[in-house]
Amino acid sequence: MLKKRIIPCLDIRDGRTVKGIGFKNIRDAGDPVELAKLYAGRGADELAFLDITATVENRQTLIKLVERIAEEINIPFTVGGGINCVEDVGSLLKAGADKITINSAAVRRPELITEVAMEFGSQCIVVAIDTNICDGEWIVYVDGGRLPFPLKTADWALTAEALGAGEVLLTSMKNDGKKEGFSIEITELISRIINIPVIASGGAGTKEHFREVFRNTKCSAALAASIFHYGETDIRELKKYLINEGIEIRV
Repeated sequence: MLKKRIIPCLDIRDGRTVKGIGFKNIRDAGDPVELAKLYAGRGADELAFLDITATVENRQTLIKLVERIAEEINIPFTVGGGINCVEDVGSLLKAGADKITINSAAVRRPELITEVAMEFGSQCIVVAIDTNICDGEWIVYVDGGRLPFPLKTADWALTAEALGAGEVLLTSMKNDGKKEGFSIEITELISRIINIPVIASGGAGTKEHFREVFRNTKCSAALAASIFHYGETDIRELKKYLINEGIEIRV
């Protein structure tokens, strides 16, 4: 069995790390370069960088900031936000990203997943899915969680895998920022029906929440932001706790 991964996430707006609740009420969380260095030194398995307004502002990801962070860390680095074409992916990989995430652009033009996979390999493609409950169904949201899309989350995850995605980053907008735990229901479903790794995201508030999602779903990794940014949980202590709880975790 592959060991589980812990992934801090830097949500970026105007060059700063920010965090909100349910994709709203955004507040500052610090300098992204300093936070990246901190997490790399404290045992993070990977780092995610999401430029959360690139798509709605119709611009590319902050390349220079990606380059600065990549120079400071020695762990896998995943970058997303405003990626619309194969050329965008190439620019980010050249800037130091190891993997890229695509979300809204892939929903609107699914063949983008295959184009990127053919050019760079599935191993570098993470399809990010922002999901929430609408009329009793988990559906996909685009444009930074601003717009519901008429697409069931489970259907989209299966399609993304078939088109060449190497991984899925599944964020529950229902739980995001509330620190009440991950959405076990949708995470369990998606991690069961697809055969590529699933990263659980949205809702981490305690060490116990990581234990719960790893025990009750087949997710390969868990991503969190505010509990790391504001010093509520130390990654090293979290890993010690999970090991003591019998969770196979990277050290």
